[in-house]
Amino acid sequence: MAEHDFRYTLLNPAHTLTECRALMPGRYQVTGSGGSIRPEDTLLVTLRGSRELSQRLVVEKVRHLINPPGQWIAVANGPIFRELEILTWQVNCDDCGKSLDFEFAHDAANGQAQRSQSAQARIAELGWEERQGRHLCPACKEHAQ
Repeated sequence: MAEHDFRYTLLNPAHTLTECRALMPGRYQVTGSGGSIRPEDTLLVTLRGSRELSQRLVVEKVRHLINPPGQWIAVANGPIFRELEILTWQVNCDDCGKSLDFEFAHDAANGQAQRSQSAQARIAELGWEERQGRHLCPACKEHAQ
């Protein structure tokens, strides 16, 4: 059960992802080369349309192709998005004024009301905190504790 990193930031031609497409919500077909992929391995892939967001997919089954050598096709399970939407927002620290431009993934099928919850979850992943409507960067969060 290894983890294979196929994010865009690596740009390793011997270890690349050719395609990642949703078969249905939560189930993906992934085509790539390199990495010796096996069932139950985890694939870390960049979300389409994003500069920095990625998702983890757990390989259910994999078929290694003879031609071209090293290429494989896998079926994997991962996050359930009915309508994936990548949004960019900005938040400012209410103590020091530091600014953070960030991307977050949102399921547009959940509606606009859920956007702020998706954004708050992403801010928390980045080490920021919201307290009573105020945003605190990681440095100010430490001083407040």
